[in-house]
Amino acid sequence: MQQNLTPALPIPTQRRTLLSELRTWQARRWLFAALTAGVTVLLIAIPTAMIPTGIFGREIPPTPWSWPVLIVTSVLTGLLAATYVARKDTADTRDRPGRLGTAGAFVTFFAVGCPVCNKLVLLALGYTGAIQFFEPIQPYLAVGAIALLGWALHARITKEAACPLEVAGDVSN
Repeated sequence: MQQNLTPALPIPTQRRTLLSELRTWQARRWLFAALTAGVTVLLIAIPTAMIPTGIFGREIPPTPWSWPVLIVTSVLTGLLAATYVARKDTADTRDRPGRLGTAGAFVTFFAVGCPVCNKLVLLALGYTGAIQFFEPIQPYLAVGAIALLGWALHARITKEAACPLEVAGDVSN
């Protein structure tokens, strides 16, 4: 007995880019991203004394790359946080990229902060150790923070685009 098997038709796939996915975002996602980016700048720049206040001080001035790193990580943090704002056409899920994004934002604090003003670094390495060992690795921490945030954002957006769910009201059977 021979069965007549017909080959399955290929499922059409549409490769969507990160930018094409960002273009589909609703205004509330963009607003949340902008607000989160602004809050991130304040939450990192004030305690690290990049923004001078009477509360926090800094013995070593910020490096020339501190502000660009802070702006890039804040924008990535805002975009990543906005992926958790529910869309009408997808489900909101909690997953590992969110934790990696949080780690990236946390690492930024150490990357742009004063090496001798950070109490954790001073306790672990002392004043001389902070200058000799911690300060030279701060640029690598900055690159690592941006990489973690970028990867987390890419993972969230591609996962969201890979399997969108239908809106409950649009299901027809």
